[in-house]
Amino acid sequence: MDDSLENLQNCFKQLRLTETAIELPNLFRKAEQESWTYRELVQEMVQFELKKREEKSIEKRMKWAKFPYFKTMKEFNLSDQTSISRRQLDQLKEMNWLEQQFNLILLGPPGVGKTHMAIGLGIEAIQKGFQVTFVTMGELINLLKTSEFTRKSQLQINRIRSSDLVIIDDLMYMAMNQREANLFFHLINHLYERSSIILTSNKSPDQWGELLGDEGISTAILDRLLHRVEVIHMNDDSYRMKHRESMFENEGVQN
Repeated sequence: MDDSLENLQNCFKQLRLTETAIELPNLFRKAEQESWTYRELVQEMVQFELKKREEKSIEKRMKWAKFPYFKTMKEFNLSDQTSISRRQLDQLKEMNWLEQQFNLILLGPPGVGKTHMAIGLGIEAIQKGFQVTFVTMGELINLLKTSEFTRKSQLQINRIRSSDLVIIDDLMYMAMNQREANLFFHLINHLYERSSIILTSNKSPDQWGELLGDEGISTAILDRLLHRVEVIHMNDDSYRMKHRESMFENEGVQN
């Protein structure tokens, strides 16, 4: 019987315990230094493998989410917002609303942190084991229109439909024609009570009907989106304007 370390590592790899196989020399060294029992050694190996698998799973879900940038809730400056309290923010981070298939609508002008909050909550959801997809409204409409004849679009739409949380950024930034509104309705209808949706928009829901065109479709969409929803009005001054950099520093304008 070959009991060499290399053979043992190969056995672990065959059992698909690749991360543990690579770490074995360090684990054995630490076991000798700290006089671990057999049970302690096995426990360390199992915990190490589980930790690495979870890290890879999070990495995979992060890639799948397609966030435009990485912004966590820790980076969200609550002092720039009067529309939400620390307690409310902590409640959102607990993700109970996601488990109950509630939607979240973030309203306000550009630059107040809507997308940052949406991405931050998406990252929190991923770290808690949920599947998340981020898409802008413009991208979503293009995917819906091309999914019938483009495999890449079809795969992305399937990912959206199977996500626990779908983040749609810049909802209703432009008017839809009847076909686009119909495609959007079918997606919302599929997600209804299967997934949670975070929507960001600079237009309030009572204005969405004008942009959807068809009154029947707009009513059906709004009924599903607003059935179980929390609306946060982020109407403070633009964060980007308050924290902008100036090439003139503090110098006044001189004629």
